Amino acid sequence: MQRLPAPLKEAVDQLARLPGLGPKSALRAALAVLKWPRARADALGASILALRENLCFCSQCAGLSDADPCAICGDAGRDDSELMLVAEWDSLIALEEGGFFKGKYLVLGGLIAPLDNVEAQHLEFERLRRRLEGGLVRELILALGTTMEAEATASYVKDLVERHAPDVAVTRLAQGIPLGAEVKYMDRETLKQSLAYRQKL
Repeated sequence: MQRLPAPLKEAVDQLARLPGLGPKSALRAALAVLKWPRARADALGASILALRENLCFCSQCAGLSDADPCAICGDAGRDDSELMLVAEWDSLIALEEGGFFKGKYLVLGGLIAPLDNVEAQHLEFERLRRRLEGGLVRELILALGTTMEAEATASYVKDLVERHAPDVAVTRLAQGIPLGAEVKYMDRETLKQSLAYRQKL
């Protein structure tokens, strides 16, 4: 990348910092933008600036929004008694696209990961505690995944609920063999989880 013109190199270096883009992909993206008409490239730059200027974090769920509270938290038709805890905002988006959950959310902002220097105080546990102590939540649904970090976070949440809101039920999304899969193709940990969380027919 040393022989690139300075403005192109700067754009490539910035793009390469995005998740999923390495130097080669960033160079392809930058060259594609160079081929666009000036108005289209300007619109991209303006939309990136607007992203920072016009978005905020919802004071209730900590999700990204263009208003506070966000559309989900402000919806009187949603069930306040069910609160789903997700690690990041993109998990909330995935769940909302399904259209099957009618409760509210809280975005933690990550998972407890000591090796990455992410401790409990870096996440939205204080906001969670306030929501639980508000008295409206009856069930806290953990939608955190099945990684070691997710398990550590789930354990922390369980302790927090026991201390501050013992009447709130803590549940988690089902784990195990996905729909349409065969047992013989499953890895050991998936089989272990499937057996541990087996259901009554």
